[in-house]
Amino acid sequence: MSAPPDAQALADLLPDAVLVAGADGALTLVSAPAAAMLGVQPDAARGRPLSEVLALRDTDGHRWFDWNRPYDGLPTRTGVPEQSWVLPDGTEVLVSARIHRPALDEPVTDVVVSMRSGRGRARLDRERSDLVATVAHELRSPLTGVKGFVQALLNRWDKLNDEQKKLMLTTVSADSERLSRLIAELLDVARIDTGRLQLYPRPTDAEVLVRRIVQSVAAGTATPVELEVGPDLPEISADPDKFTQVVTNLVENGVRHGEGTVRVVLRALPDGTEWDGVEVRVDDEGEGIPAELRRRVFTKFWTSGVRGGSGLGLYIVHGLVRAHGGTVVITDAPGGGARVVTTWPAVDDGRD
Repeated sequence: MSAPPDAQALADLLPDAVLVAGADGALTLVSAPAAAMLGVQPDAARGRPLSEVLALRDTDGHRWFDWNRPYDGLPTRTGVPEQSWVLPDGTEVLVSARIHRPALDEPVTDVVVSMRSGRGRARLDRERSDLVATVAHELRSPLTGVKGFVQALLNRWDKLNDEQKKLMLTTVSADSERLSRLIAELLDVARIDTGRLQLYPRPTDAEVLVRRIVQSVAAGTATPVELEVGPDLPEISADPDKFTQVVTNLVENGVRHGEGTVRVVLRALPDGTEWDGVEVRVDDEGEGIPAELRRRVFTKFWTSGVRGGSGLGLYIVHGLVRAHGGTVVITDAPGGGARVVTTWPAVDDGRD
């Protein structure tokens, strides 16, 4: 018995390869992607045993059908979890199966096997390896400084004067703060990636927070940081801590990577905008960010130039702003350099 034509056409359109075998183990459907993977013709494969056509082996030489025995086992068994197997040409595929029976006391009527390329998983494994390597590198640098200065203090405490001790302890404190920030950033990234980011939005005065941020950043740098505040600012609906984190990151980025004056502009969204809210704009006078790279800026561990940074800041900015229902874009500042614009919805933004 073969599958109806519409089932075959639908299976051929699916991105995953599909094989269906009946109660006797003979194939009733072989999708075009499955036939291409296994090197068979769909019409010729139908009616042949699943155990014969599904020519997959693992690294130890076991055959998929013999290893998983889909027609045997407990009557409560409903499927075979996804496993990695190898095609005859050496390509890795990820294989799973569903086992169907009318009732627990009746034999199997259908076995549906799906296969997909293992390249996606290999790419994910590489990305995870890159993530581990990058995180290890970022953690090792400040940790090495902490370890070195602490060891020097322990070994030479009596030989160091107060100024030397103070310098070393100050450096240890700075490196510890850097480690704490990096760990906090990694936790934010994990929460954004898994959708577990927790926000506590409430009516917030953006001007008060932005003024405080600008004053704090300006006090720690020789770079001029200017603030311009427009009239009639509505209250925004935001988590004040996350809003402060975003704006602080943007202003510090302007100081670190730009040149000349960093300008922060806070204004109400103009009339005609889709929703009411506030715009926070940060301009620097550096080299700017080329248009072809602006999409990559919001990815994890993207860095540019020689001034360091974990490469997580703008990824977190993007995640936090989007979680608030706002937007973030990068353009060119009028005097050269980069302009980063974030928008934040008002408490009553007028959206339906």
